[in-house]
Amino acid sequence: MQKKTTGKTTKAKNPQEMTDETHSMLYSFFTDELKDIYWAEKKLVKSLPKLQKAATNEELRNAFAEHLEQTKEHVTRIEQVFELLGEKAQAKKCDAMEGLTKEAESIIEDTEDGTSTRDVGLIMAAQKAEHYEIATYGGLVQLANTLGLGDVSNLLQATLDEEKETDQTLTEIAESKVNHMSLEEEEA
Repeated sequence: MQKKTTGKTTKAKNPQEMTDETHSMLYSFFTDELKDIYWAEKKLVKSLPKLQKAATNEELRNAFAEHLEQTKEHVTRIEQVFELLGEKAQAKKCDAMEGLTKEAESIIEDTEDGTSTRDVGLIMAAQKAEHYEIATYGGLVQLANTLGLGDVSNLLQATLDEEKETDQTLTEIAESKVNHMSLEEEEA
């Protein structure tokens, strides 16, 4: 089994060459986590339009629209990972993302339409989801490297990088506009 020992990753092994790895508990755990994040990404494809519609700030709406397109690509990348592994792309319900999306829906219900305060809540909800994804993809990249799956690692790393960029974009929108605008809003 090849391991990451330097900053370079190895090419993905042919599934026929992976007999030791595919029968390991680590490989099973890895594929189980892929199924989990696959479900999570597909859930976000359904949830992001709700956040976009609920947002007041145009820059925030645009960020949600852009991330929706990225998330669709993330789904495709995970499908490519399953293909590289010689596995069928399957989703397993992600309880964490289910909870995070429910929390976002509750923020929409509990805040006043058209307010910056709602935008603050939407940003926080979105960043909670981003942080979950960042943690998951970070772990998956490391596991792919441990399993000697360089091509898989590269695909997962690309998604990890985009998740980090989205998190930074949301922070910038919050700090430069939305948080300060919400200070001026008074409760009814």
